[in-house]
Amino acid sequence: MVDGTGVHAIVPDSSAIHVHDPALDGNRSLTACSTAHLGELQQHYHARPFVNAELWAGKIARALRRHPEGLSRERLVAETGLNLLQIDAAANWSNHRSRHHHRTTPNDTPEAP
Repeated sequence: MVDGTGVHAIVPDSSAIHVHDPALDGNRSLTACSTAHLGELQQHYHARPFVNAELWAGKIARALRRHPEGLSRERLVAETGLNLLQIDAAANWSNHRSRHHHRTTPNDTPEAP
C-alpha cells in the first residue's frame, strides 16, 4: 500500500482518541490491502464493546497532556466538554482498569535468591 492503494473504513472504537480534534474521538480509521482484510479488521472492532467511560478517560488524558501542571475540575469540564458525572465515570473506569491490570499472582513475583 506504499502507492496509496487500499481500502478504508471508519469504525466505532472508544479507545480511539484523536491527538487534536475531539470531533474525531471514538472513530478509528482503518486501512487494509483488500476488502477481505478490511472485513476482518471491521469484525475485530465491531466485536469490541464501545465503552463511553473509556472514551471519556481518553478525552481527559488528552487534556492533561496539554496541561501537565494539572486542571481543576471546572477547567477539566471546559477542556473536555464532559460533565462532572462523565469525569467521575471515567476516573472510576480508569481506576478499575488500573487495579485489574496491576494484580499480581504468586507466579508473577520474583523468587528470592
